[in-house]
Amino acid sequence: MKALALVGARNAPESGTVFFAALCVVTRFTVAALLLGLFSVRSLAGLTRNEVKQGAGLGLFGGVGLVLQMDGMSYTHATTAAFLTQGYCIWIPLWFALRHGRMPSLTVWGSSLLVLIGAALLAGVDWHHFALGRGEWENLAGSVLFAGQILWLERKDFAGNEVRRFTLVMFVVMVLTSLPLALATAAKPSDLFMAYASASALGLLALLVVVCTLISFLLANRWQPEVPATEASLLYCTEPVFTSLVTLFLPQIISRFSGIDYPNERLTWNLLAGGGVILAANVWLQLRTAAEK
Repeated sequence: MKALALVGARNAPESGTVFFAALCVVTRFTVAALLLGLFSVRSLAGLTRNEVKQGAGLGLFGGVGLVLQMDGMSYTHATTAAFLTQGYCIWIPLWFALRHGRMPSLTVWGSSLLVLIGAALLAGVDWHHFALGRGEWENLAGSVLFAGQILWLERKDFAGNEVRRFTLVMFVVMVLTSLPLALATAAKPSDLFMAYASASALGLLALLVVVCTLISFLLANRWQPEVPATEASLLYCTEPVFTSLVTLFLPQIISRFSGIDYPNERLTWNLLAGGGVILAANVWLQLRTAAEK
């Protein structure tokens, strides 16, 4: 996504970062919806009201959450945003505590705290200059919506819904929530088409749509309900660990393909310590869960 934004900025230099972030979401989920609809056309006639309800909820939580996260990135450091986004590993245990009137286990709280510490180490948060301004509040609000997305997916009344059909609805709703932002922030209407009008942009989009959207969302929507929401939220927090590892070598490969200047990141103490703490938290939770079974 970052490489795609760099390519877009080269093709449409007058538009800003918020525009490219919104356009990426619109393009990514539009193409994904078209492909998923094409491969699911025979089953679409069986689309139920309950599947529309599930997909619409997922799309609203995810779409509005992404818009808040993208706008918040314009008003705070990316590292701070990355840290605050992991807040859903705290919101979900709090939700269950309030809803059921009993506190989550020490293992859940301990794992959640370790994940937050690991995310802060990964992000390199500067606590001396940390303050809650517009960007920070928007990222916190986004993390609440991402928590809502996780909780919405596991609702028992959605059991039995066909994953391809409600995922298609989700993609369409995410497009509808991001399209107004892309239209409002474009420097000129032609940027909506010129930003990705190159072979390198189309190649990156193909990778993003197939691997990072169709495959990943279908897998998540199918299998996340099989585990408790608290456990799912902690597992999702391993994402920045794998992202940090991939950025050690992938940016230069993308740069050679796309003709952009996107250097590899370096192996740092923050990566080793933060990633290690997040993985340790998940191992602790999994071992404890297995022991209880």
